[in-house]
Amino acid sequence: MKSILLATVAVAGLATTVQAADLSVCVSWSNFREERWKTDEAAIKGALDAAGAKYVSADAQTSATKQLADIEGMITQGCSALIILAQDSASIGPALDAAADAGIPVVGYDRMIDDPRAFYLTFDNVEVGRMQARAVLEAMPKGRYVMIKGSPVDPNADFLRGGQQEVLQAAIDAGDITIVGEAYTDDWQPANAQKNMEQILTETNNGVDAVVASNDGTAGGVVAALTAQGLAGMPVSGQDGDMAALNRVALGTQTVSVWKDSRALGKAAGEIAVALASGTAMDKIEGSAVFKSPGGKDLNSVLLKPVPITKDNLNVVLDAGWITKDLLCQGGATVEVCK
Repeated sequence: MKSILLATVAVAGLATTVQAADLSVCVSWSNFREERWKTDEAAIKGALDAAGAKYVSADAQTSATKQLADIEGMITQGCSALIILAQDSASIGPALDAAADAGIPVVGYDRMIDDPRAFYLTFDNVEVGRMQARAVLEAMPKGRYVMIKGSPVDPNADFLRGGQQEVLQAAIDAGDITIVGEAYTDDWQPANAQKNMEQILTETNNGVDAVVASNDGTAGGVVAALTAQGLAGMPVSGQDGDMAALNRVALGTQTVSVWKDSRALGKAAGEIAVALASGTAMDKIEGSAVFKSPGGKDLNSVLLKPVPITKDNLNVVLDAGWITKDLLCQGGATVEVCK
């Protein structure tokens, strides 16, 4: 897979403001429950505004059925391009069929749609998984591990899990690490992650030393379960750079949040959608590469580069204006950047 540095994302063949004035880019969101999607949305809007294109959106509210209806409705209203954050990638096919029938290009946003008709734009999620596992392994090189995965209907959950396993396999083979619990998290919901973690703690009689959680929401649920048992402070991973998670990193209850600057992802999505709507072929998008999907399909893609944030480099998100010092350091954090 080819990673593209955040600062070098560029798109060839973008329409001029005049050309894009008549374009409408329709965005189908799986939900807005997670903090990050509002940031993604603002970045997409900004890119479309810069191109003079119209933004139209719908919130599927975690319903795959509603998402299909939303997309059908937006296509009927008139879309020049579609950006889809799929609720259930396996059942999004009819939306691709409808878009293809209407001659509308599609960007599969953040989550893979295993169909060559959808351009795949995301971060390198296998590398995100590796980064999570590396940080936890460094903090706890031996012990009993729990793997809290993402949604079972989101391909990213397994990409992440694959990357995590790559890093942990040698330690598992050596007998240094034992995985004592593993669970998917329906809808990536913190409450579901907390229930899963509580159940694993009960089953193991609190015999857990580290948790590889696949995003910041699930990490929050894990930390809540650990705190209730007096176990807060053991290594826990996450991703997305959520404000609460970065604060947990500063406080020492979360080890790493792999930061995926969704401002860059949203900007790229808007620019790519405008380019595709203006006639640029998928394989002519600058920086694009072929991504071989688990299903064996060749997807035109751009994968951005993630950054692991630990207590040692919290200045990165501060300097980028991603979070304020007050939010980062609240609760009495004593790490260097909070002094």
